[in-house]
Amino acid sequence: MNKSAKIFALIFIPVIALSVSSGVLAQTSAAPNASQPNAAGQLQTLIDQKNAEMQQIQNQRDALQAQLNAISQSKKSLSNEVKSINYKISQLDLQQKANQITVEKLNLEINSMNQNISQAQIDIQKRKTVIAKLFQEMQSQDHQTLLATILESGGLAESVDKTNEISNLQSALLKNISDLRNMQDDLGKKIETESQKKAQRQMEQVNLASSQYILQDQKNERQDLLSQTQDQEKVYQDQIAKLDEQQSAISKYIEDIEDQLRASFNPNLLPIKRPGVLDFPVSDAVITQYYGPTKFAERAYRTGFHTGVDFSAVIGTPVFATADGTITRVDNNDRGTSRWNRYQYGRYILIAHTNNLSSLYAHLSRAMVKTGDIVKKGDLIGYSGNSGYATGPHLHFGVYWTPSIQLKPVPPAAGLVPIGVTIDPMSYLPNGDVISKAGSY
Repeated sequence: MNKSAKIFALIFIPVIALSVSSGVLAQTSAAPNASQPNAAGQLQTLIDQKNAEMQQIQNQRDALQAQLNAISQSKKSLSNEVKSINYKISQLDLQQKANQITVEKLNLEINSMNQNISQAQIDIQKRKTVIAKLFQEMQSQDHQTLLATILESGGLAESVDKTNEISNLQSALLKNISDLRNMQDDLGKKIETESQKKAQRQMEQVNLASSQYILQDQKNERQDLLSQTQDQEKVYQDQIAKLDEQQSAISKYIEDIEDQLRASFNPNLLPIKRPGVLDFPVSDAVITQYYGPTKFAERAYRTGFHTGVDFSAVIGTPVFATADGTITRVDNNDRGTSRWNRYQYGRYILIAHTNNLSSLYAHLSRAMVKTGDIVKKGDLIGYSGNSGYATGPHLHFGVYWTPSIQLKPVPPAAGLVPIGVTIDPMSYLPNGDVISKAGSY
């Protein structure tokens, strides 16, 4: 086998089975389409505009959240309740705008990626043609032996030049093959990025549709509140006082059962405590209350004990499964949308994992899964809210020892309430990448 054939067999074939297009290419790379930079620049300008719009909306949402936080710290009153609902409606309006802008931005980015992919495919095909030409030229130069080259050229110096020419062709061939590898790797990354953008776009479209349902729920809640109180503060206060009394009885019932379950619980049956067993249920995690006898729990809960971790989450924030598992319960403890008809966890999702742990996602505004569904870590399962016995929008995240869980009716709460041995979620959540701040929940 001659020298060029060996190079082809060892290097050229493993890279790619060439499909050489017709025509002759004199350069190793073609000049880009003159209109491409201009089109790409226009797309980038539009993308930058969308980013600026998103930042403006985020600033408005942050201002609304600050107002909501202030109201949650204030005395319970009908006027504050109405203000809170109005702020949440405004937040959802902004959320819809943000979702729509994000979809538009992703469309622009996908169009830009399509252009980049098309150009990369053209460049790769041209590079294949260059490699084929170089290989053909090297083969034609390499057919003769060194002695035949000397005799044909008439001298050693000319034969050396001829040999150098073959060597240069070999170097050029190897260089172009290396470039082709890099171009194909880059194309693969571009295609993967485009696929990720399309998945993000699909998610934003789901978020946009869901926020419309949540927005309507909030408007219904405001209407119910005003119609049932007839704008009378005393009626509102009487209803809230009755709710607090009922919720205290619910807490006492749950506490008694959980005390009995803990008495027979063997901690050695739990999986080894280590960070990362579970993932965070929301993006950009901000914890407002930890597990255990927190200061807020001591003054707000009859038990003085908080059975989960609270994450700051404006209404309509996407909530994700923290690990692979099976949806064992999707339920709602509320008996209506009015503040005094909301009990315990409100809308919640319970997931059983394969390690004897179960995770609870409570106070949701909407669930996107149903009992029996199989989910993977990171799957969208619902949206945060302030259903149930909560002073404001957030996500209550709890972890249970699965064999201890009982689903019980606890009147006046609707549906079934999960009761069991709770575990500190921080024992299994990732280290770092979380912000802690004082909260009111």
